[in-house]
Amino acid sequence: MGEPLGLLQVTVIQGKKLVIRDFKSSDPYVIVKLGNESAKTKVINNCLNPVWDEALSFTLKDPAAVLVLEVFDKDRFKADDKMGHASLSLQPLISVARLRHVVRVSSGETTLRKVLPDPENCVSRESTISCVDGEVVQSVWLRLCAVESGEIELKIKLIDPPGTKK
Repeated sequence: MGEPLGLLQVTVIQGKKLVIRDFKSSDPYVIVKLGNESAKTKVINNCLNPVWDEALSFTLKDPAAVLVLEVFDKDRFKADDKMGHASLSLQPLISVARLRHVVRVSSGETTLRKVLPDPENCVSRESTISCVDGEVVQSVWLRLCAVESGEIELKIKLIDPPGTKK
């Protein structure tokens, strides 16, 4: 767990069917955690289907890393309300990054792996991991846990550390 495996860019694209935590709506934001790093999106006021389209960056050091998301409703006068959480194992993404170097995929777009929803993960729809012009990218919808409804769409890109040959 010493040398960085790369830079992980997590784009929080949007949320769908998030739960109501205020009178008629919610003011959602997302906290994304990887290891001991965390980053937060902006708050979208009065919206159950927010569009953030915000890129957050992390240093990926652990090949068994798990990305953790927590969604909250911003409140002005009391503690923020929980709107669900989700997690995603990054092992499939990391294995595709290694495979990409072996098969030498460098241009165009090639799907190298699919991740299917199952009871052991928070994936809500089939997710693809592709090599897009030499970069490994995963598009994924995550089902929020511990709430009645809600999904978050992410685009995750693994960027090689500086000095790595493609």
